[in-house]
Amino acid sequence: MMKSRFRSYYSPDEATALIPKISRWIEELRLLRQSLDRQAERILELIYDHGDQGGPRVNDQTRGLVRWHELMREFSRRDLQIRDLETGKVDFPARRGDHEIFLIWQEGDTKVDAWREIPTSHGPGPQPTYPGSFPS
Repeated sequence: MMKSRFRSYYSPDEATALIPKISRWIEELRLLRQSLDRQAERILELIYDHGDQGGPRVNDQTRGLVRWHELMREFSRRDLQIRDLETGKVDFPARRGDHEIFLIWQEGDTKVDAWREIPTSHGPGPQPTYPGSFPS
């Protein structure tokens, strides 16, 4: 029997049903990253100028970091893999027969209908995606 790498496995329909949530989370993560980057730059400027780093700036950054962590936990507890935040690429663990694969989704797609092999340390690097045909 094959050892499972993941706690959760998805069918294409189950993965597709999560698209509205995942789309919102991806967009929020992007906005948070931009905001956190700007806040970090402002705080660094204050540090270099020996200014006060406390107060609202740090509080805002802390709230942003907490929200980032909450969103990442949503992905983690579902075993979802963010492959690329900018392009909105997300992998869903799935099974194809007794073989583990990733179902793949990219922001803008209305359904999950492609898959790819899970890379291994002994494997040949990036694997192609294959549209359609998911056996139950």
